[in-house]
Amino acid sequence: MDSAYNIAFLIGRIIVGGFFLVSGFNHLMKVKMMAGYAKSKGVPAAEVAVAGTGVLLLAGGASMLLGYHPTIGAILLIIFLLGASFGIHNFWTIQDPMAKMGDMINFQKNMAMLGFLLMTLMIPRPWPMSLGR
Repeated sequence: MDSAYNIAFLIGRIIVGGFFLVSGFNHLMKVKMMAGYAKSKGVPAAEVAVAGTGVLLLAGGASMLLGYHPTIGAILLIIFLLGASFGIHNFWTIQDPMAKMGDMINFQKNMAMLGFLLMTLMIPRPWPMSLGR
């Protein structure tokens, strides 16, 4: 039964790590577009912020995927999610109902991922089928 759990855990890591890696690549490949949105939300130095958060996402996603220093990876992703959730997806400040709904959905998604990342901090190290601590 342990091997089934280890395989499920690895599949979960692939899904979660892949999600954050794709998000990080999007940040870096679409800096100008995403910076325009970030600027509209009041983010200073929006292009630098988008590129910086792309690096956080890439490093954190790779850490989750590979199981390499997952505590550091989780902390990087937690930092990203806190900033994005409260700074970008602050639905409580939006008047337009459609925009408000979109930001509320993204805020809730981010809070679920934040909860997941906090739970990963309790998983004993090294993770099964990982590159180490």
